[in-house]
Amino acid sequence: MKIAILGAMPEEVKPLLEKLDNIKKVDYADNSYYEAQYKGIDVVVAYSKIGCAFSTLTATLLIEHFGCDVLLFSGVAGAINSGYKIGDLIYASKLCKHDLDITAFGHPPGFVPEGKVYIYPDEKLVQVAKEVAKSKNIDLKEGVIATGDQFISSEEKKEQIKTTFNADAIEMEGYSVALVCDALNVPFFILRAISDSADMDASFDFDTFLEKSAKISADFVLEMVKKLAD
Repeated sequence: MKIAILGAMPEEVKPLLEKLDNIKKVDYADNSYYEAQYKGIDVVVAYSKIGCAFSTLTATLLIEHFGCDVLLFSGVAGAINSGYKIGDLIYASKLCKHDLDITAFGHPPGFVPEGKVYIYPDEKLVQVAKEVAKSKNIDLKEGVIATGDQFISSEEKKEQIKTTFNADAIEMEGYSVALVCDALNVPFFILRAISDSADMDASFDFDTFLEKSAKISADFVLEMVKKLAD
């Protein structure tokens, strides 16, 4: 088994790289990939850069070029569910693309012909995550994660995404990664730690809480890798 661990930003993969063994950096397709081991299992770690286009490219290469057969995403997200607080861990029970809109042609928000509004994670990986959470006494939440190529700070826009998709958190890569994995039949799991809450100004708080939340997510994903190795 070779596991891909993907983040969007350097801050999201730094705490992963600090705990890996036998790291080999590979530069390919204008990005850097880190082939390594964790608890005896082969992993390839990368950060895609922000947004759907870059994350689609990176996820595809992790699978097609580096031969990964499982993909775990570790990163941060903004909460639009008022019940979520900074540092909370949420996994995507399903993912949608909140800025995909051809409603002018009679289609629902987030849908294109031959596509899907929602993509769902691998149930076995969800179960592994729940077992890790239970063993570590971690309150792992599940929710709908909405992806878009926009950093949302407008309260009005947050409410619109929440209402339209019944979403709990927003970010900029999850759906596109899920789309790649779904198309290529690769099991995937998207984990996010909340970096800014629904009642806060995202543009103000993001940098402050990014590093702490990224570490929380990374530590949990590594526990999942350990569980898969066992």
